Amino acid sequence: MVDFYKTFLLLNYGLLALIVFLIFWKFTILSQKERQYTYYIVFLFLVELVGLILAYIFELQDTSFIYQYYIAGEFLLITNIFIKKLDLPKYTLVISSTIGVIFLIIANIPEINFNLDEAKVASNIVIICLAGFTLLKQIKDDNSSNRFILVDASIFFYYSVSVFIFIIQQQLQNLSEDNFYMILGINTVLSSILYSSFIYIFLKLKK
Repeated sequence: MVDFYKTFLLLNYGLLALIVFLIFWKFTILSQKERQYTYYIVFLFLVELVGLILAYIFELQDTSFIYQYYIAGEFLLITNIFIKKLDLPKYTLVISSTIGVIFLIIANIPEINFNLDEAKVASNIVIICLAGFTLLKQIKDDNSSNRFILVDASIFFYYSVSVFIFIIQQQLQNLSEDNFYMILGINTVLSSILYSSFIYIFLKLKK
């Protein structure tokens, strides 16, 4: 199971790098709303890159402090995507930004024992709701001009399953090493599916 997890982890690094390349290639033909997806992908790429640099160049044993910034950044960027696609009032962007900033402040106070996994589950649930409403709206409106509907569906699927994975992680200390890496491996497979949907859409994009 360790090899299974590491194989898909390396695959995901390659897929992310490929998407970043495609973003530079196709960026000028994207609409303003579509460009929000690129910010999300570039953010994920930078988080992974910083983690690798800290672990292998600076040889830090613990890079878990990145996790809280990942949660906040992911939440802000994805909610921004769907708030704009749903044409929600601008104050909803202010609310989501405020939530992200408050979370970061609280998470960085040493005296507060903050459960980051629970925060990630809450963040995922908000993302699932917004993605679900967006998909329903697109289906209802029969919006065939929406070029990123496959990505929206992949985001909904990825974060829905991830909620169950994060809940299970609360019990990881009771699992064997094989089961531990099996769960992590499932999450990396889901990431591969999400990244592959981005690659497919970017390759199909035309002016």
